[in-house]
Amino acid sequence: MELIITPGGSVRCLYSEELDLHVFGRLSIARGSPVEPNEHGQWLADLAPVGGPVLGPFRLRSEALEAERGWLEQHWLQRAAS
Repeated sequence: MELIITPGGSVRCLYSEELDLHVFGRLSIARGSPVEPNEHGQWLADLAPVGGPVLGPFRLRSEALEAERGWLEQHWLQRAAS
């Protein structure tokens, strides 16, 4: 799990249960994107809530979730570190 600590003291990360994040204080948790099926039963990850693209279509939901995580780690999380 990668934690980004901003100059203001906020901690930013992609949520997982590896660490008890409550030790850092009050949490604000939000999905990076809706991961939903399209009309053909393929999966899309719409990263518009964080200023990103729509990823997919993917055959499996797990593939869409993996792509979402990769994009968030590379673009959204690293943007916080800059």
